[in-house]
Amino acid sequence: MEFVTGGLLFDTCQKLGNMGEDVGRYFMHQLLETMEYMHSKQVVHRDLKLENILVDENMNLKVADFGFACYKNINSLSSYRGTMTYMAPEIKEGKMYDGT
Repeated sequence: MEFVTGGLLFDTCQKLGNMGEDVGRYFMHQLLETMEYMHSKQVVHRDLKLENILVDENMNLKVADFGFACYKNINSLSSYRGTMTYMAPEIKEGKMYDGT
């Protein structure tokens, strides 16, 4: 566990508004590297949203809230997990889906 002082990425986005392509690319690169690492360890988050990503004092992203995470069989999931407004259609429809 780690204490992160910067707050939520959601709040950072609201404060900064339009951040431009360079900042967007900076955050997206970090997020993609994080997801690639998690998937290589056979972990899927299943509730990834701005409210579950923290920003530290150096503007580094930290993924939080692994309450819905899945640690095995991540390529053939069917359970209804996550936040309704962020869910992919196949999850809402109860279909099998690839967690990655």
